[in-house]
Amino acid sequence: DYRFRRGILVHQILEILPTLPQTVWEKALAAYLARPALGLKEAERAQLVTEILNVLRHPEFAPIFGAGSRAETPVVGIAGGNRVLSGQMDRLLVTENEVLVIDYKTNRPPPSRVEDVHIAYLKQMAAYRAVMQKIYPNRPVKCALLWTDGPTLMPLPEGLLKKYAP
Repeated sequence: DYRFRRGILVHQILEILPTLPQTVWEKALAAYLARPALGLKEAERAQLVTEILNVLRHPEFAPIFGAGSRAETPVVGIAGGNRVLSGQMDRLLVTENEVLVIDYKTNRPPPSRVEDVHIAYLKQMAAYRAVMQKIYPNRPVKCALLWTDGPTLMPLPEGLLKKYAP
């Protein structure tokens, strides 16, 4: 249905659009969404353009989409004692001081409190964190959900991620 297609579109666009110069974002986005194969109504396209540009132009998110960040980063490893994780992180930023794992969520409306985040999302991020801690043992691994409706960046507390760690 539309909400799942919408989520896929947002993920695809947030992977590709940041690689283009900011001066062409709006035009490229409008052209991409206007493709007949997508079957989007004008109001749906306009809403998506606004939502995506609000994410990409938000000053707090600049490092997430800036130089050195990586989109759709595959991750494979052992999480917990013997659980194999194979996944794809929406955005990864590795600096000298920390590792930041971001997962986009397009739920509408998004929860306003971390306590209301669906357990599946917490387990997902806890698993990513567990594997990334093995890859980067000397750096703190921080995780956050980027709710595109808003947009809002929701850091996930370390204690909460430990609770759901594999």
